[in-house]
Amino acid sequence: MTIALDTATLLAQLTQLGIIGHDVGGGRTRLAFSDADKQGRDQLFAWMQELSLDIKIDYIGNIFGTLAGSDPALAPLMIGSHIDTVINAGMYDGCYGVLAGLAVLRALRQAGIVPRRSIVVAAFSNEEGVRYQPDMMGSLVYAGGIDVAQVLDVIGTDGTRLGAELRRIGYAGDLPPGAMVPHAYLELHIEQGPLLEAHATQIGVVADLQGISWQQITITGVANHAGTTPLAMRHDAGWAAAELITQVRRMALASGSTLATVGSIQFSPNAINVIPQTAILTLDMRDPDDQKLSAAEAHVAALLQTIAAQEGVTIRSQQLVRFPAVHFDDALVAEIAQTTAALGFSQRQMTSGAGHDAQMLARIAPAAMIFVPSQAGISHNPAEYTSDADLIAGATVLLAVVQRLSM
Repeated sequence: MTIALDTATLLAQLTQLGIIGHDVGGGRTRLAFSDADKQGRDQLFAWMQELSLDIKIDYIGNIFGTLAGSDPALAPLMIGSHIDTVINAGMYDGCYGVLAGLAVLRALRQAGIVPRRSIVVAAFSNEEGVRYQPDMMGSLVYAGGIDVAQVLDVIGTDGTRLGAELRRIGYAGDLPPGAMVPHAYLELHIEQGPLLEAHATQIGVVADLQGISWQQITITGVANHAGTTPLAMRHDAGWAAAELITQVRRMALASGSTLATVGSIQFSPNAINVIPQTAILTLDMRDPDDQKLSAAEAHVAALLQTIAAQEGVTIRSQQLVRFPAVHFDDALVAEIAQTTAALGFSQRQMTSGAGHDAQMLARIAPAAMIFVPSQAGISHNPAEYTSDADLIAGATVLLAVVQRLSM
């Protein structure tokens, strides 16, 4: 039976949600558990109510809207993503997956179809991890990867306590995390990279997801006069940071697959004529091969010792995040590929370079992802854009896969 998507409503809801938290520069900022996040949640809740879904909220604020199936003994199929954003974000990241999930349920409702297996649309809390760390927090808690009591005590970048803010916005729910173990988990997302567009491909079938290692590295030297201290007599935290950045780039290039990025750096005293006493920088490393990622971490650890000895500085590294690489469920990936082919869309099997809630749900259920192109590969930016045609294509594939898995 052919079921039609209400594409006009899907696109309109994306625009409407994109207005919430709107910034002067044209983006939007809905940091987790902020007032803008509450407004976005309230709107999502209202849309779930319009579809007469059974709505539940768990201890960490994850929102679940369920379309009941005819056989309550069957584990539910879950579709999900997130609606929180980074600062000055685009319109599609996360939100597309949640609202496409609602579009799937709307199509079933409008066709008068009751699936055998219940279908749940999930909006996971704090996927971005901007205000409170770690990222992908809601799905990590849901999958049992971190204790909910621990994250409720996390202090944010603005000094607020997560649990207090969650209660303040009214989304501290009463459902124990992980109460619903899904039969399978599907996540539809924009690619956030350039490959699909570069290869003129409509659908990305995501087979795996890179492991992620985040470190904060603190280098401590000696501040001194920039004009009177010979180079050979310096303990220069700035030089040590520069050498580390250079060597890490060379390591990544030589590896063939490891990505390494120093995304932030701070010098102190941060004056033009003073040798830096401290340098604090972050290192983001990713690889789809977890052994290669571990090897990169070991290489960096040895490199820190060498640089410290060369410059007479002390270097301390703190692990911020370490998520292993994820290989998505082979059968589910094959189902997406076969469905995409049957619908006549071009496709490409690929690795996700970004972290997603799917990597956490893969700990407890078969999981896979569907990507659609991002124009120029831009994301986390107001210029983030995916054409309506590509958005509809992705939602069409999602609907067809959901039909096959839930009936």
